[in-house]
Amino acid sequence: MAKKNKSEMSFLEHLEELRWLLVRSTIAILVASTAVYFVSDYIFDTIIFGPTHPSFYTYRFFCEASHYIGFADSICIEELPFTIQNTSMEGQVNVFVWTCITAGFILAFPFILWELWKFISPALYEHERKNAKLFIFIASFLFFLGVLFGYFVVVPMSVNFVATFSVSDVVKNEFNLDSYIGMIKTSVIASGLYFELPIIIYFLTKLGLVSATFLRTYRKYAIVIVLIIAAIVTPPDVVSQVTVAIPMLLIYEASIFLSAFVAKKERQNEQLS
Repeated sequence: MAKKNKSEMSFLEHLEELRWLLVRSTIAILVASTAVYFVSDYIFDTIIFGPTHPSFYTYRFFCEASHYIGFADSICIEELPFTIQNTSMEGQVNVFVWTCITAGFILAFPFILWELWKFISPALYEHERKNAKLFIFIASFLFFLGVLFGYFVVVPMSVNFVATFSVSDVVKNEFNLDSYIGMIKTSVIASGLYFELPIIIYFLTKLGLVSATFLRTYRKYAIVIVLIIAAIVTPPDVVSQVTVAIPMLLIYEASIFLSAFVAKKERQNEQLS
């Protein structure tokens, strides 16, 4: 029997397609997580706990930058006065498993995008379906760029802030392992997904749910939200807040431009048809 065209499939058949998308994506994540297991020592010692050392790349970069712009040692970090401890019997096991799964999700993200593209492609024009490779490349690039931004910018600034903040000299910072790992996972994944905003806006614009006019109208609210986020995750200094806020605002502006471009293309296609 010939395979049905997706445009002719029923709602339940679409749900079945979605179920298999989730199954294949889950398998891909588990395979990637298994690969991460074999390099787990490097993942934890060098990557996860890297931001706990004053010699971490980001701290050295900002220290050198402070000298360059005449701030002397005002941004330099000599020590991070905190320790990380485990307070539950199964804590390290849970952290190990979920860290491998998170890393597996990051590594498998291009495959997940490919599966998602196959699911939504029937709703696109023929010439748009031919751009599958370009879509996967751009979306994956933005996600990995966001992950790097989260790891090298958001995480070290957050660690520096919470490590040096104290309500009293009597209180010593001894962070729970699960809390520390959770902060890193949240910062990295959230940054990666935020950098996918242009891709999300692209599809929302095609569906008629978002427009460039809408994004421009609410730009001032977006700026306030970004500044609040930057103020929360960074130390209370202007340099750190601007460093986090500028890339996020640029992503938002790029989304406005993309929305306008997509809307223009949609109008041209309608005129030609």
